[in-house]
Amino acid sequence: MPDTKKFVRFHGRSEDALRPVTLRLGAMKFAEGSALIDVGDTRVLVSASVENRVPGFLKDSGQGWLTAEYAMLPRATHTRSGREVSRGRPSGRSSEIQRLIGRSLRAVVDLSALPDRTLTVDCDVLQADGGTRTAAITAAYVATAEALARLFLAGDIDRWPLRAQLAATSVGVVEGVPLLDLEYSEDQVAEVDMNVVGTADGTFVEIQGTGEGSTFRRDELDVLLDLALKGISDLCEAQNRVLAEILGEVEEVRSKGRRRAAPPKDEKNLWGPPSR
Repeated sequence: MPDTKKFVRFHGRSEDALRPVTLRLGAMKFAEGSALIDVGDTRVLVSASVENRVPGFLKDSGQGWLTAEYAMLPRATHTRSGREVSRGRPSGRSSEIQRLIGRSLRAVVDLSALPDRTLTVDCDVLQADGGTRTAAITAAYVATAEALARLFLAGDIDRWPLRAQLAATSVGVVEGVPLLDLEYSEDQVAEVDMNVVGTADGTFVEIQGTGEGSTFRRDELDVLLDLALKGISDLCEAQNRVLAEILGEVEEVRSKGRRRAAPPKDEKNLWGPPSR
């Protein structure tokens, strides 16, 4: 990649920096797990719901299931888009993204620890400024972890199902410069655009990349993946901060072998400011 860098990011953000990230746990009153994430001006609300059923292909298997849905509010973008329900089916883009979210979560959840249960993760984009699918995955992990923690602490499941911590971010090349976490204005002019899903220990779950304006070499790919792993590590730190209390209770139970019910959600602070 060229040594001379011409592209200057909005607000002077460095090439290897995420946009400001805020995460809020328990953003919805009734869901077993929920999270609200802001990544710059992109905002996604995620809920995780548990039902005592599984799809027909898993009946009597002793396995559980995890699936995801993704949608965007009509004015999440610069101009209004019609609701997909009015067309009778999700768009091809929405279908592809919700399959990505489901695949990513299933990679880190032991479904055999959720016998005869389905966990449905609903991701709703409230505002879109680039990176909605990666923000959705990052918040979906938080909502899923909360839902699983509540099941485990209540004694409804015997084993802790989470095998790894999951987050996602985007990377790309704009005017020859490799960048982390592209916002909309950057994504629109990127020569190379990539979404990366990975774990806290540096392994990859899925990589979606394309040379939209040019081809790219193996060494350039390595630079982008290193950038993505840095961003995923930073996102995992944000996840850890909001999940620290409830996952601490899970670890206490796992180490001492005793259970106590998860505390009820604090309705007084339900709509308070997001945790950072």
